Amino acid sequence: MQDITKLSATNLKEYLKQVNVEDYPNYIKMLDTSTKKTVLAIKTSLQKKYQAYQDELKRIADLYKIHQDIQNHYGIKNILCIDEVGRGPLAGPVTVCGVMLSENPNILNVNDSKKLNAVKRQQIYDLALNKGINYHIESVSNKEIDEMNILNATFFAMKKVVEHFKTAEFVLVDGNMKIPNLNLNQSAIIGGDSKVYGIGLASIIAKVTRDTYMEKMSKIYPHYYFDKNKGYGTSEHIEGLKKYGPCEIHRLSFIKNII
Repeated sequence: MQDITKLSATNLKEYLKQVNVEDYPNYIKMLDTSTKKTVLAIKTSLQKKYQAYQDELKRIADLYKIHQDIQNHYGIKNILCIDEVGRGPLAGPVTVCGVMLSENPNILNVNDSKKLNAVKRQQIYDLALNKGINYHIESVSNKEIDEMNILNATFFAMKKVVEHFKTAEFVLVDGNMKIPNLNLNQSAIIGGDSKVYGIGLASIIAKVTRDTYMEKMSKIYPHYYFDKNKGYGTSEHIEGLKKYGPCEIHRLSFIKNII
């Protein structure tokens, strides 16, 4: 570890950019002897960042606690967490993600996908893939939604996700409705994507997956601005619908009062 006490404030800032947050206490201790105001300001900044990191680790541990409680209560290991995105849009699929966790992967900043910006969601998605998170996606198309209605389409996708995970022992699903006719113990948790670690992670993976698809569709159907609205009924989207009519991915059952 380099002796940073001899570095100028500018060089110190640059050096610390390469340091992992877990190692901050070592560097904070090194800077304790300094009397320079600029260096003390850097030390204070490190202390705040490290405290924020510790707070986030605790928040993640709290989100994961329900997993541990269920594991301990039932004497099981594999808990499948499920969330969906895209129930409300006028176009595109409804997308369901299942994430099965046996231990806390400690990916930070996991939360309800709607509370995160696109950059943060993508970062978490990439980390999840790099860590080999066990997940599976099922999407139901707009035409299938028109045929079976959005609620049945969502449950259909959820059941397909459950079928994929042969070793799942318990299911946690976001919302106030359990998955019908499921031969597994399950709990439905209102606001689960901000209360349960695995559901939050599932919501992020589902959101990134669906958003990426809608951005691709925007290049094929540019009149509806799917890259911006992801199929939701914004003024631009509705204006495009009224002017050009529906495209191949519109849910006709959702737009009959618009066109």
